[in-house]
Amino acid sequence: MNEKVLDTLEYNKIKDQLAGFLTTDRGHEIVQNLQPSGDYAVVDQQLKETADGADIVRLAGEIPIPKLTEISPYMKRLKIENAALSGTELAHITKLLRAVKTVSQFFEDFKNEEVTLRTVPKTVAKLTLMPDITTRMVQSIDDDGRVLDSASSQLRAIRRTIEQTQSNIRTRMGKYLKGSESKYLSEPIITVRDERFVLPIRAEYKSHFGGIVHDQSASGQTLYVEPSNVVEMNNQLRRDQLAERTEQRRILAELTEMIRPYRQELLENMNLVGQLDFVNAKAKYAHQSGAVLPKISTENVVNLRHARHPLIAKEKVVPNDIKIGADYQTIIVTGPNTGGKTITIKTVGLLQLMGQSGLFITADEESQIGVFDDVFADIGDDQSIEANLSTFSSHMDNIIAIMKQLSDKSLVLLDELGAGTDPKEGAALAMAIIDAIHRSGCEMIATTHYPELKAFAYNRPGIINASMEFDVETLRPTYRLLLGIPGQSNALNIASRLGMPEQIVQQAKSFTDSENQDINNMIAELTSQTKRAHDEADKLATELSEATKLHADLQKRFDQYQNQKDRLQEQAREQANEIVEKAKHNADKIIADLHRKQRQVGKTTVKENELIDAKGALNQLEVAPSLKRNKVLKKEKAKHNFKAGDEVLVKSYGQQGTLIRQEKNGLWDVQLGILKMQIDEADLEKVGKQAQPKAKYQTHVSRTRSTGMSPTLDLRGHRYEEAMYELDRYVDSALLAGYPTITIIHGKGTGALRKGVTDYLKRNSRVKSFGYSAPNAGGDGSTVVQFK
Repeated sequence: MNEKVLDTLEYNKIKDQLAGFLTTDRGHEIVQNLQPSGDYAVVDQQLKETADGADIVRLAGEIPIPKLTEISPYMKRLKIENAALSGTELAHITKLLRAVKTVSQFFEDFKNEEVTLRTVPKTVAKLTLMPDITTRMVQSIDDDGRVLDSASSQLRAIRRTIEQTQSNIRTRMGKYLKGSESKYLSEPIITVRDERFVLPIRAEYKSHFGGIVHDQSASGQTLYVEPSNVVEMNNQLRRDQLAERTEQRRILAELTEMIRPYRQELLENMNLVGQLDFVNAKAKYAHQSGAVLPKISTENVVNLRHARHPLIAKEKVVPNDIKIGADYQTIIVTGPNTGGKTITIKTVGLLQLMGQSGLFITADEESQIGVFDDVFADIGDDQSIEANLSTFSSHMDNIIAIMKQLSDKSLVLLDELGAGTDPKEGAALAMAIIDAIHRSGCEMIATTHYPELKAFAYNRPGIINASMEFDVETLRPTYRLLLGIPGQSNALNIASRLGMPEQIVQQAKSFTDSENQDINNMIAELTSQTKRAHDEADKLATELSEATKLHADLQKRFDQYQNQKDRLQEQAREQANEIVEKAKHNADKIIADLHRKQRQVGKTTVKENELIDAKGALNQLEVAPSLKRNKVLKKEKAKHNFKAGDEVLVKSYGQQGTLIRQEKNGLWDVQLGILKMQIDEADLEKVGKQAQPKAKYQTHVSRTRSTGMSPTLDLRGHRYEEAMYELDRYVDSALLAGYPTITIIHGKGTGALRKGVTDYLKRNSRVKSFGYSAPNAGGDGSTVVQFK
């Protein structure tokens, strides 16, 4: 694909927008090198890849890929014998290993979704899992490159000794911060100079403490002194710190040697994760811009439905239907300037470049693109003062270069063809150029304001006229493309509507030939008819959309009704059968008792056939009818026939509340005391409003903690939306249970889950305060919440 068309159609701006969705350095490299392809198989493969990404974004959010730094420079250094990587470099490799594990598990879980992916699983299958190495690296290096205590038992022991020594030093020096000794200090603090603990002592009292002076303030009034009674402890601390550094260097060297044999596997993993990052970016960009998967034509038949320019806000652009390649190969768009001709041909060219790059296009479903070997464009004014080229000469240079390179599988876009010179000569040259390019067999869209080209298009097979619609009533362009209708000259109509005297307008019309007037009248009639057709089509499309939406909503509600009806009927049958079973059991007991009494008295007081008939009548009660008139079923139906204002029992909480409204997702907003919650309809049961008895005694109600609920919520491993839902339900339950504080474990990870928890807690008015746990209790991997 020639570089000039990429600049002309602003293809790099699309790449810039795409790069905003990337998280890896390798992904940025892939986008930077992205180019449209002229190979049908490649384009088809890339579009299927994007479709996989769109399915993943729709069902699971996105592929979980963290921010990853390029590791290829580190791999080059590993070729050097005895070269060791730093903690930061090993941390970047650890992030990659962890990302590979996470991505593999993500796609293993994704197999449970109803969608079958086409190409992405092949990329995932190439990832090399290194479970042992990953575990070792995660245990040894944190995200900031710090060597962890768990890297070795020796390092853990050394750091414990350091902590103990530091604690002893602070304890001993802390005695100087209080009592009579504190008056000799500039300020009551313990600080560090030359990696040794010191006290800020007033200069005049330096001999009072003895010890070693390590530094002094700029004014000289304060000396930083290491008291003599902690010198040996500081010496021991220094020896331990040197031992710690030695052990850290040993661990880094050991980890470097461990990954050295896997250079190629790590580089391949980096490349594959970057490719998946690129898939993520393409899918998220398509979702944000409202783009769709286009069909691909092997015959280069382009059919764009409601196409819009991707760099213009959706609400500000007028979409157009554009077809070329089937019944005609050349479109000549005529009409005045500022009508939208240039943006229309730019839209066609840019969407074609996007599609051939494997990107979704900003058009409606069922749109179709071709696969051109090259796209050429001469758009805009490339006049060069340095090259001494006029506007006309510049355009001619571009067109000559295009004609030398094009083939029958090319797409040519020419704007204001023949402009910049004498109108008659410009029009003649434009017709000759169009004829020559059309004969080559390629597809072309050309814009011009020369009226001579209107008749030219009628006389050439495979060439069609088009124009941009103009509303004479408002004197404004509508920016709608009208295929098959040439541009109408509106100069005299506009002049008349602006108040030009009718005599002058009529005289101007007399100066134009009758043939020209007839063409204009014909175009005006065609434009009017086409506008009516478009307006009716838009109205029908709106009505169809509303009807379809209404039908879907009614179908959903009908399905819910059917499910609820079947469930209630089944419950009623079960309850009825329970009653019958109980009655049969009681009848058997009665009959047995009667038999016993008969034997005792020695005579028959009840006939046997009457007993059998009575039991048979009881057995006939146990049936499975429709139960339309069954009181149990009616009662159950009444319990589930909800409306706003009903008093209901929330079964999962055992709490009574009031229905407020039903949301679009089917859930009910329920007011539970001071709380408002969204509850599934299946978890609700209608209860009657109980009359409030007159209070004879003052009753005190206190909430007690639920013994069946943990004060800790663990969100690790949850997807973001699932985690936020679980958090909301858990906080409500904790409030109902009366917990004063709870702990939410969200882990560290990418930080998205932690930020979501923080944002939620900030919005919750019942939260008094919250903050991260203590370092020995999880640090910023968990949050402690205190309620009001």
